[in-house]
Amino acid sequence: MTYTYRTQGTCSQAIEIEIDDNGLIGDVTFYGGCNGNLKGIARLVKGLKPADVAARLEGVRCGMKTTSCPDQLARALKSIAQ
Repeated sequence: MTYTYRTQGTCSQAIEIEIDDNGLIGDVTFYGGCNGNLKGIARLVKGLKPADVAARLEGVRCGMKTTSCPDQLARALKSIAQ
């Protein structure tokens, strides 16, 4: 199943997340933001459990911002689990 999460407070505007039939993260696509870094994050989280990724990325900040693209991914994954 594919989910789209609208980000807040980051350069990226949205994150599209695919969860496979086993409940693992498939493809992740960030729209906007730092292209290379976000492609790297997407590759690193592929095949992992959403809860594990959310726990690792939650609270990551970008500069003086209170959030970041990784933090927004964590929030997106947590919202899917609810």
